[in-house]
Amino acid sequence: MTTVVPTSEEDPVLYVVRFTAEMSWAEAGPEVAEQQVSSLCLEAQECMVAGRWLDLASLMVTSADLVFSKASDKDLESIYTIICNLVKKPESLDELLEMAKLLSTKIAQPNDKPALRLKILFNLYNMLENPYSRFIVYKNALKLAKEGKVIEHIIPSFRKIDSLLKEWDLGVQDQRELFLAISNIFKEHKSSPKETLKFLTKYLAAFSGEDSHVLEEAKEEAACAIIEFVKAPDVFQHDLLEMPAVAQLEKDSKYALVYQLLKIFQTQRLDAYLDFYTTNSALLQSYGLVHEECIAKMRLMSIVDLASNESGRIPYSSIKDTLQIEADEVETWAVKAITAKLVDCKMDQMNQVIRVSRYTERVFGHHQWQALREKLATWRGNIANVITTIQANKVTEEGAQSMQGLAIR
Repeated sequence: MTTVVPTSEEDPVLYVVRFTAEMSWAEAGPEVAEQQVSSLCLEAQECMVAGRWLDLASLMVTSADLVFSKASDKDLESIYTIICNLVKKPESLDELLEMAKLLSTKIAQPNDKPALRLKILFNLYNMLENPYSRFIVYKNALKLAKEGKVIEHIIPSFRKIDSLLKEWDLGVQDQRELFLAISNIFKEHKSSPKETLKFLTKYLAAFSGEDSHVLEEAKEEAACAIIEFVKAPDVFQHDLLEMPAVAQLEKDSKYALVYQLLKIFQTQRLDAYLDFYTTNSALLQSYGLVHEECIAKMRLMSIVDLASNESGRIPYSSIKDTLQIEADEVETWAVKAITAKLVDCKMDQMNQVIRVSRYTERVFGHHQWQALREKLATWRGNIANVITTIQANKVTEEGAQSMQGLAIR
């Protein structure tokens, strides 16, 4: 097998053009092949002389793509390293962005060797210095990872997404596209409803302040976010109800019932869910929701609701009736709530009550922030009073010591 190892004085770019052209036309016969190879090499030279770097990049990446299934991985890495290096040639930002878009779009075809293509895209990303051109490449990498089913290779990069966002300095529309693409990757991966919901929420938050016409664009994803919240076994607190993109579903002909389901899971108890299920079981099944899992989550949500309304003491009987369980299951569900970090409590078996010292708010919106503000203000006032008392006692003590000293003299 031929290998890309330039040994002559020929320019590496021309060598790659010749190498890929010869491989592409090898089956056409010597006469046809020689003519086509010479024509491509001549065109490449003209592009280099005239500084038409975008045209050169298009010629090279098109030829390279034709041999992607024929060349070895080692050869392809060498070929694309030389092609991608062309991004250092353009002097204008517009041409650089066009080249980044051209190369990344061509490379991101999921047909052959998607993992290798993704590696090449990351190499291209690292060659670029302009932040937005990097974003263009990353967006195509996301597309390739999803369509080429090599998601596991790009998921680690999501841990750095906040720092990448600062670097790219994206506009609102680009942020929406990015968050939606990442949430779709997690959804495809089927590994973490929590992560899917996290990026769907970021997507929906990017619609804050928009008018109703723009908000309509987010209806489907808002409904999807609700379903992901209900599905996620370890997500119990969320501000979805506070988001305009979600609130618009309340009176929507298609998604009003989905919105109602969210209100049940964020503000009501198990009995409300069971009533909803009785008349809407087909709807829940159509969204892939499992009834037993929904019951389990609503039981935990109901314990939190009891904790917030029973002044720190929840009778075993209240838990039994609210969760619709047997008496001997009460403590089991209390332990589950503790394990999920929804409450801190102690079980008083003698008096058949659970004593709650802390509970997690199911919704943390404007009302909860106001309550927290008032608590902090109270604590601040109490601390100020303590400091004032200590200082007053200190002055009194120092005065007493001074008087005692005078009496001794």
